[in-house]
Amino acid sequence: MNARLGQWATDFISLFQAGGAVFVGLVTGIIPLLIVLLTAVNALIKLIGPERIDRLGHTASRQGIRYYPLRYLVLPFLAVFFLTNPMAYTMGRFLEEQDKPAFYDAAVSFVHPITGLFPHANPAELFVYLGIANGVKQLGLPVGDLAVRYFYVGLIVIFMRGIVTETITRVMLGRREAAAEVVEPATEGGTA
Repeated sequence: MNARLGQWATDFISLFQAGGAVFVGLVTGIIPLLIVLLTAVNALIKLIGPERIDRLGHTASRQGIRYYPLRYLVLPFLAVFFLTNPMAYTMGRFLEEQDKPAFYDAAVSFVHPITGLFPHANPAELFVYLGIANGVKQLGLPVGDLAVRYFYVGLIVIFMRGIVTETITRVMLGRREAAAEVVEPATEGGTA
């Protein structure tokens, strides 16, 4: 019984020692990296000028197919890169109401694929990416290729999702407007 209790105590403290080792690894590894990346991105925003970034948002809000790449590729990328998760979604404030759901869908879909190349954009997702990267390393494959491919696929996916979500939103808004038009004349005629 005493041997079991002693082993249990040893296992119990080993759990916290392992947690401490992970914590030290984060403090000496990823946390300084994220702080330096955030500082660099904030400096870049100051160099470019926040008003220029805002102007890009206004341009992306224009209607027409030719603005789709700007609205669902460039704007979500820049928003996630510069503003990071979750602040990136505020960039949608420049868009028309019917375009906001599609922009949000594109931006939220991009916070994970960007992580391999730019971990500052969404540090919470970094642990997921590093888990996948560790598996790729164990297979003897290069992690850099994984990050680049993940990034490219993410760009393709956010573009497609933005267009599909915009189309669905416009259909749903059209149905809502049609239903409101049907209800209004019936209500007006009944009150006379």
